[in-house]
Amino acid sequence: MPPFRRRSRASRSGRPSAAPADAPTAAPTQTPVPADRSTALRAPTPLHAFNRYELKYLVPESRVPEVREHLRQRMDADRHAHRGGYDVISLYYDSIALRFYWEKIEGLRFRRKLRIRHYGDRSTITDDSPVYVEIKQRVNRVTQKRRVGMPYHLARRLCDGREEIPHDPRQRAFLDEVLGLIVENDLRPIATTAYQREPFVGRGIDLGLRVTLDHRVRGRDRDFHLGADAEDRFTIPPHLAVMEIKADERVPYWVTDLTAALNLQVVRISKYCQTIEAFGKAPRSAFHIPEDLDLEAPTTAVPRSAAPS
Repeated sequence: MPPFRRRSRASRSGRPSAAPADAPTAAPTQTPVPADRSTALRAPTPLHAFNRYELKYLVPESRVPEVREHLRQRMDADRHAHRGGYDVISLYYDSIALRFYWEKIEGLRFRRKLRIRHYGDRSTITDDSPVYVEIKQRVNRVTQKRRVGMPYHLARRLCDGREEIPHDPRQRAFLDEVLGLIVENDLRPIATTAYQREPFVGRGIDLGLRVTLDHRVRGRDRDFHLGADAEDRFTIPPHLAVMEIKADERVPYWVTDLTAALNLQVVRISKYCQTIEAFGKAPRSAFHIPEDLDLEAPTTAVPRSAAPS
């Protein structure tokens, strides 16, 4: 593990302030990064904050066309989803004792995860590719996500090198928190996750709604460079997609009616935890999705309330 070179002014309280109540819920945007590293942060990237409720479901891939059709009737395709979607690659950090993993498994009311995330084809990733350094946390039932975009080489200096990096003054508190979290917990790269995301965004009265379908969920426990030409393995059976429903305040009734009509059950699933267990870094928990899980079952007709008015 690289030595700690310079201690930040990170708070020792261990508990960050909550994300703003009016945090946007739009899809991630990527700020173009200049090729010259010395000018990489001249155009400051503000702190992005998200504050919302999340529900997750497993959907057989054979049922996805049906789900997709119903979503299209009520929602719009995310404007960042060229040709139907995009790749998401995340590198998760944790302690030797897997503190963040166990906090999730034990269902602590307050828990956090640190990751570096890239949107797009991993074969195109270079040191100057835009990535996000993110802290995702759970406070009671609310999921909060805070992140800052930066070139990949700066994210590695921060998270792997434990260095202070050039930044916009508005990002100081968040970057100090990230550095403090890494140093105080001796965090290191633990696992990557990757999948193809198909996103939908609400319209009209459902503007705060976001639904994603994640396909071919994979991961690995080594070769942690995001652009590494390394082989991933499926960590969730490939015949299953993960549907995530994210809302600012409440999930619309038509969504819950639709999931009930399709016989979908809420699951407590974490792609990170699933990867940890798939590679034997922790015993399989009660929430682990087995490779042979079969969710195919007859469903009733979609109720009138789930169809667009």
